[in-house]
Amino acid sequence: MIQPTHSSRRILLPARTWFIYLSLLVAALLNLIPLGRLPGVPDWVALVLAFWCIHQPLKVGMAAAFCFGLAMDVADAAVMGQHAFAYVLLAFFAAGWSRRVLWFPLAQQALHVLPMLLGTQLVMLLIRLATGAEFPGLGYFLSSFTAALLWYPASFVLLLPQYQPVDRDETRPI
Repeated sequence: MIQPTHSSRRILLPARTWFIYLSLLVAALLNLIPLGRLPGVPDWVALVLAFWCIHQPLKVGMAAAFCFGLAMDVADAAVMGQHAFAYVLLAFFAAGWSRRVLWFPLAQQALHVLPMLLGTQLVMLLIRLATGAEFPGLGYFLSSFTAALLWYPASFVLLLPQYQPVDRDETRPI
């Protein structure tokens, strides 16, 4: 009898809605850690939001992005709607590009996510500048690069609950 070969790709279980929103809540709490204005600290909500909009565009979309954006506006005492508008644009582009991005390995996915994260930061910066804030310098954009570097470990952690158990039923056709 021929033994089935195991490919490197695994079939994932469906993502549970409660886990998706719990991960977004944890990301919001990570954004609230008082690290000051350190350059390179990623916007955790933007990273996790982009991840779920790419992997589960029917469960997480612009409504969730808007709600978490308003929450971050209130928490950061930022211009009301600044994060909300930027996160809605991020969710729109992430969901729109989700099928394309998922075809690539994780390193190339990070290269696709980087312009989305940079665009999110650029939108927030333009809104701040329009309301009279000063330009924070080019180090402000370093956090998008840090978030793109964290795409691989974030993908591993966020997909961990979805992996199927190791015990396989040999009579199953798939």
